[in-house]
Amino acid sequence: MLFNSIEFLIFLPLSFVLYWFLLNRNLKLQNLLLVVLSYLFYGWWDWRFLSLIFLSTFVDYLVGQKIHRAQDRERKRWLWVSIGFNIGLLGVFKYFDFFVVSLIDALAFAGYEVTQPWMLHVLLPVGISFYTFQTLSYSLDVSRKALAPTKDFIAFAAYVSFFPQLVAGPIERAASLLPQILQKRRFSYQQGAQGAKLILWGFLKKVAIADSLAPIVDDIFVNYHSYSSPTLFMGAFFFGFQIYADFSGYSDIAIGTAKLFGIELRSNFKFPYLSRSVAEFWRRWHISLSTWFRDYLYIPLGGSKLNSRTTIRNIFIIFLVSGFWHGANWTFIVWGGIHALLFVPLFLTGTNRNYLHGTVAEKSALPTFREFVQISITFTAVTLTWIFFRAESIAHALAYLKRLFALHPYQGYNHPLGYRMVDYFILLSLFMGYEFIIRKDERSPFKFKSRYLRFGLYALVLLAILLFYDDRIDRSFIYFQF
Repeated sequence: MLFNSIEFLIFLPLSFVLYWFLLNRNLKLQNLLLVVLSYLFYGWWDWRFLSLIFLSTFVDYLVGQKIHRAQDRERKRWLWVSIGFNIGLLGVFKYFDFFVVSLIDALAFAGYEVTQPWMLHVLLPVGISFYTFQTLSYSLDVSRKALAPTKDFIAFAAYVSFFPQLVAGPIERAASLLPQILQKRRFSYQQGAQGAKLILWGFLKKVAIADSLAPIVDDIFVNYHSYSSPTLFMGAFFFGFQIYADFSGYSDIAIGTAKLFGIELRSNFKFPYLSRSVAEFWRRWHISLSTWFRDYLYIPLGGSKLNSRTTIRNIFIIFLVSGFWHGANWTFIVWGGIHALLFVPLFLTGTNRNYLHGTVAEKSALPTFREFVQISITFTAVTLTWIFFRAESIAHALAYLKRLFALHPYQGYNHPLGYRMVDYFILLSLFMGYEFIIRKDERSPFKFKSRYLRFGLYALVLLAILLFYDDRIDRSFIYFQF
């Protein structure tokens, strides 16, 4: 079920009423309702894959109990059961065909031809990369004795399948989400109002920005050989905003929806395009994934506490694995590798930990000239790497870049659906300007003292959503494919 669908607009208020007005006095029934709602939400897409969520839930619930009662050596064995199962699910459903094709290509390069390869051609289950990482983190935390396993299977199932963040995150940790599910929850008007505002802000990002940019980006990336260099840069520039608005919009709607049910989720984006370096960008982009790899891969590998060579190796590992997490395509691996190359110089110069706290123009109304240049360079570098993320293949990305840097003069561009192009530049300028204004609090997009100003902003946001909505555009979220 899509957030931006008629079904969800019916599903959400009905779920809210059942949750708070019928079952609010019984925590176990309330949690059971969460599981039912979450399975309905996910099964609306394809009910057959509900078995995978249930199996993942059952295995890691059982493993958590076994790890807790086991001695050191046996604890490691049970942990490997969880790791093997979860990575195995991803390997079969997400990466099997990729490995087969890559092997065939390697054999062809060596002179051996495979004429009838055995491939699965299985449909990728939506959200599998998110909920497998969520259950795996539970087993890892129990193994490290950072978390005591729960004996409440229904609560654990609600933690794994909690519908607002089930399909595209944020990737939650059991230490944060599970205690909220295990304790009695009370409705808070203030929390609910904050949630509704985040949902509205998320819909603006998704409908007015991400969806409206999609036809332009698709057209330019498909027909790149027919367009000038400025148009190709515009395509990469628009894709950068498309994927940011699409994914952060989903996160905002997820966090806001969770608030309606008395649950607080972690922030997933903190204005990443206001970053002054690539290192800061990764502390602000898809935070739940980057911190997951930091805590469960980078630090166990030694992090930055060993020699420089080992640290650089670890940096490349987490960026390459992060790229591969996004999809079964060499383009994502190259995308991750490029970000590692951009990150390493910051590590070698000791500037990777700059800007750990605060944000741009922390104590002033406008950024300094230095900050403006840093943001511009970082944004341009990130924008160019998005070409590999969006391209169908490495050859496609390289051909796109080659034509982009060939400096073909601008020849004009017409919107594929006939709209005025200037409106999109105005929209993005207003959006970035507004993000700069609210840069210190990603959870309060309408936090102003004046009631008239707030209601005026609500009206403008609703107007923008209505003006840019077009039912001819595919409304699915980009990160559903990951």
